[in-house]
Amino acid sequence: MLKGKRKKVILGMSAGVDSTVAAILLQKKDFEVVGVFMHFWKEESSDKAVENKCCSLESYQELKKICQQLKIKLVTANVAKEFKKAIVDYFLREYKNGRTPNPCVVCNREIKFKVLLQKMLELKADYVATGHYALKREIKNKKEKIKNNKKIIYKLLEAKDKEKDQTYFLYNLNQKQLAKILFPVGEYKKPEIRQLAKKFNLSVHSKKESQDICFVAKDTNSFLQKYLKLKKGKIVNQAGKIIGEHLGLPLYTLGQRKGINVGGDGPYYVSGKDFSKNILQVTNCKNDKALISQEMELRKVNWISGLMPKTPMKIQLRTRYRNSLVSAIIETSDKRQATSNLYKITFEKPQKNITSGQSAVFYGKNGEVLGGGVIK
Repeated sequence: MLKGKRKKVILGMSAGVDSTVAAILLQKKDFEVVGVFMHFWKEESSDKAVENKCCSLESYQELKKICQQLKIKLVTANVAKEFKKAIVDYFLREYKNGRTPNPCVVCNREIKFKVLLQKMLELKADYVATGHYALKREIKNKKEKIKNNKKIIYKLLEAKDKEKDQTYFLYNLNQKQLAKILFPVGEYKKPEIRQLAKKFNLSVHSKKESQDICFVAKDTNSFLQKYLKLKKGKIVNQAGKIIGEHLGLPLYTLGQRKGINVGGDGPYYVSGKDFSKNILQVTNCKNDKALISQEMELRKVNWISGLMPKTPMKIQLRTRYRNSLVSAIIETSDKRQATSNLYKITFEKPQKNITSGQSAVFYGKNGEVLGGGVIK
């Protein structure tokens, strides 16, 4: 690279306040910023109230104006087909099989960062960036004997704003990817980001955040009812008594209280699903043993360092986004330490509502993300 030449960064943008301010922060560091808007598959809806989501045409038009204001080149990536296969089909398949998926985790792994890193190569850029609330640190490797003899180790850390931290969704990143990824907003708290947007006269400073799944027009249940063949069945309590009728087993998840529609001596909580008999099992005891787990198994485990640690090992982990960290022991589920990607987690204290399909993410000292896996 020629001396003095500005470094180029490919920034994933969605017309939201975080990615917009990320562009400003990168410009202030003298990066040449190229915005990338990704066209995802999205459920069609005649209701205009639900159209303004990250991948909508309305968002794209808004983003074009933002990029013009910031004098940023904007390119698009139409990945609707890939998104439908890798995310939407997976989402429906997991619910159909009785699990509760986490599409944002899979989208980061299978779509977003793959697209950005590919655009980086195509446009001969130096880095990629996103508006995720996360931090990256480069640590000089002082250990001579380490895999691939790497001189620098890249660590993923929790953001400054712990309330907005999004590292839970990023545990599948690896060393090669982290070497090229920047997280500009990770050093700031959300109110500071909004204030920066206001300072630069950007209308997004007051834009509300979307808490919904980007490809779902209304709500998850409506989406599942539209795309899955659901069959009504019996709701049975812990004594085996029929107390109601469910609308289809994929609509319910372990520990769920709302939406069961059973009166009497409730509230009731979903304690199990018998797909062979199409029965929804519920309990009116929130401390029922069916809701509590002492251990669980994980599959598709990724270690960010690229190195499989020696186990058993004590770790802190989060079993759902925004859940508190809990202490546990992690070990391989079989004796094939070198090849096993199936791990057993034993909790220090029993945990409620451990849900198959969700991700469990491991944390170390000072908010470092060690890795994570999918609850079996």
